[in-house]
Amino acid sequence: MAMHGRDRELSMVEKLLGEARAGRGGALVVRGHAGIGKTMVLVAARDSAAASGMVVLQTNGAEAETALPFAGLHQLLAPLLGNLDVLTPRLRRTLLGAFGQDDLRPDLFTVGLAVLELLGDRAARTPLLIVAEDAHWLDPETLDVLVFVARRLTVEPIAAVLAVRAQHTDVLARTGLDGLSLGELDDEAARRVLDDHAPGLPARLRARILREAAGNPLALVELPRLLASESAPELLPLNERLESAFTDRFEQMPPGTRAVLAVLAADTGCPLPALLAIAGVLTGAGVPAEAIQPAIDAGLLQVQAQRLRFRHPLVRSAVYRSVSDIARLTIHAVLADALAHDPDRRAWHRSAATLGADDDVSADLEAAAGRALERGALGVAVTGLDRASELTTDAARRSSLLLRAADLASQAHDRKAAVRLIARVDPRQGDVLDRGRLAVVRDLVEPGDVRDVARIDELCGHALDAQAAGDTGLAAMLCWRAASRCWWAGLPAEVGARITTVTDKLGLAVDDPRALAIAAYAQPDAFGPDVLRRLPAVAPGPGDVDGLHYLGGAALILGDFVQASAIMTTVAAGYRAQGRAALLARTLSSAGFIRLWLGRWPAVRADTEEAEALAEETGEQFWVVAARASRALHEAMAGNSAEATRLADAVLAGPLVTGVRFAAEAAQHARGVAANAEGRHEEALAILLRVFDPADSTHHLDMSGWALPDLADAAVRSGRRPDVRAIIGQAAERAARLPSPMLHRSLAYAKAVLASDDEAGPAFEAAFALDHTDWPVHRARLSLAYGTWLRRRKRILESRPPLRAARDGFDELGAHVWGRLAREELRASGEESTGRAVRSGERLTAQELQTAMLAAAGLSNREIGQRLFLSHRTVSSHLYRIYPKLGISGRSQLRAALAPVPEQPPGRGAAQGRPPGQGPAWPDSVD
Repeated sequence: MAMHGRDRELSMVEKLLGEARAGRGGALVVRGHAGIGKTMVLVAARDSAAASGMVVLQTNGAEAETALPFAGLHQLLAPLLGNLDVLTPRLRRTLLGAFGQDDLRPDLFTVGLAVLELLGDRAARTPLLIVAEDAHWLDPETLDVLVFVARRLTVEPIAAVLAVRAQHTDVLARTGLDGLSLGELDDEAARRVLDDHAPGLPARLRARILREAAGNPLALVELPRLLASESAPELLPLNERLESAFTDRFEQMPPGTRAVLAVLAADTGCPLPALLAIAGVLTGAGVPAEAIQPAIDAGLLQVQAQRLRFRHPLVRSAVYRSVSDIARLTIHAVLADALAHDPDRRAWHRSAATLGADDDVSADLEAAAGRALERGALGVAVTGLDRASELTTDAARRSSLLLRAADLASQAHDRKAAVRLIARVDPRQGDVLDRGRLAVVRDLVEPGDVRDVARIDELCGHALDAQAAGDTGLAAMLCWRAASRCWWAGLPAEVGARITTVTDKLGLAVDDPRALAIAAYAQPDAFGPDVLRRLPAVAPGPGDVDGLHYLGGAALILGDFVQASAIMTTVAAGYRAQGRAALLARTLSSAGFIRLWLGRWPAVRADTEEAEALAEETGEQFWVVAARASRALHEAMAGNSAEATRLADAVLAGPLVTGVRFAAEAAQHARGVAANAEGRHEEALAILLRVFDPADSTHHLDMSGWALPDLADAAVRSGRRPDVRAIIGQAAERAARLPSPMLHRSLAYAKAVLASDDEAGPAFEAAFALDHTDWPVHRARLSLAYGTWLRRRKRILESRPPLRAARDGFDELGAHVWGRLAREELRASGEESTGRAVRSGERLTAQELQTAMLAAAGLSNREIGQRLFLSHRTVSSHLYRIYPKLGISGRSQLRAALAPVPEQPPGRGAAQGRPPGQGPAWPDSVD
């Protein structure tokens, strides 16, 4: 029968299918209220796909299966599970682990990649349509995997259509997937639907049905049966009235049919033999398969994709509500006995068959949660532990179960669930270790104001208690949380001293990565020199990625960017291999920021964009903001001032940076660099002075030192050197205590630029005495400043070599504005320069550049895909676009195409030139 009033919606579906058949896949989330026509849209999609030769895979959400790990995914992939040999061994084991058929504990992103590869292999032969009906009732992990796949279909011949009931507003929200909202039918379409299903109605009854159906297609079909006469009462809301219609139909079924329907309503995934057997138990007589037919004939059931299904979710709820409370308990108890071979289903049916508390059932649910956790199904484990807490008679165990559930919810980045769970934890019921764990979880999901010193003292108190109870690991984690808050908020040294005093009592080894990181974050001035001295010699055990992460963080905040970058490269590789996408996002965000000063800007762009995308995908909203702050500074340093200002303003306007001074400082720094680049030096100075004001929300003691070069440039170009003299003095005093490589190079530049003509020579000499080999930004800026100083002192010939070095350095970086300044200075010295050539990496998108670099390093397409969480076909598509952009014809030419322009030979680069003095600074200074 034709669908009326849905031409626009059907055209969107047809477009999606057509694009997929052309190899440009995509996904569509269909939302609407019960009965509005979501199922009909999915049926139309299935029929159209099948008619065009596409393969259709379907999964149906069911309330009874929301707590079963990957149940919906197994249903979807069932036709393909005999073909797992197409996957690499790691991906094959990961997928089997998710289904409980391998002892490998999977991570969600690797499961998603395995599914993407399996679907893509099948779609390479015949385009695919994935259909997910009642997606709001799919288990959480299946939903997450479907979103992972749906976001990566752009070069796959795969379409996905997922239906969600309107009231489930959080399901598939903020995923970036296209949406289709189904509204009520217009009057003309509603009349046509009613005429198709109930022709010849009396005029007054027809008008009443049209009025009460209010454009709901299911109501237009079902109300005519319910409102048999014009005098039928208007007592219930529409959904309840429709359920009433289905209830009447259910009650008219034969006893055996009613029993089958009742059991299926309790477990829509129940296999047919068990379904009939349990129905027989309920009736006291055998129930044959033929008993199902009356329900099909009455429009209550249908057979779809080899499964018996209710025609509509309202039918299922009507049947379930029609069964008496005692009968429901009996059904679930019989189901539990019949499913002894499936302990997870059995546990949940025992739970549904229980009145009041039952410790045995609670233990079953806890065990089921443990099995879910082993399969990487954190969301299902959270649900199991939550329900187990409701059934236990032991108050202490209840709090412990809730705390474990909250911890898992925080790991799954479901902060809403975690907050709800910790609110139900009774700290009085647990021991000191439970209270310490609760403090950690609360700090993760309800951080509050990071400037709250009372929270830091609370964390330190719990740390002492945990240590006294013998759990040093928990105590160290609590101190780490406190130290992180201290650095994030830029709190005073005396606050940090309280943290390190507690840490000293933990008995950690002096080279324990946790101890070094806590000391660096809590008291960088007091302990920074010792931490910097120890860092190169510390070697965590093999595979200790978290230990390395601590060390990388310590090196970062102390300004040893070279060492931090090297450590974080290893950390990022480790987190990729482990599929820990949220931690990878944090690592890439931090690494991208520090590498701005170490060159390789195209790679920095790739890191920060990937960090932002992964943070979005894993729900780490703060790290989305942090990545944008890094991007803002990168855009500013590259000379893209408008984009930099837009990003920085958005960061500073958002609520997530309140009190988090390191992110606010980065954004404010970007605004200052952007203003300098546009010649608004007075404004730049005003902007940058704020990051040095302890009372300002954008001030951060460590990071403000990194902005000294830009502050100095703004002061010189606005003619306001005296305004920054005190700041330089304070930075010099701090540098005398703290051997921070970044601070020392930034301060040396600022001193040289701000020095009087008589003092500038020695100041430049001191600045050049520092090793700038791995610091191309400082090297090029110092060369520009030195060359400018020489030219303005009429030392024209001597000025040209450093100005050339500056120009070439900025060109290599992609720093357009600074490169233009170097060319202007060269022109003023009498030497013309050609325009800057666009570097190869700048022609590529961030993901294309990552792909190209990995391919140039010799990785196969599959290996690249596993690194970047992409299918190997997506990698192939990227390479297809990359080659013409780089002017090459194949993979073997990538390394040469991506190679940076060679450094100038000794004598042309600032790092190799002699420092300024009485004689020429550059060996080739004579033209």
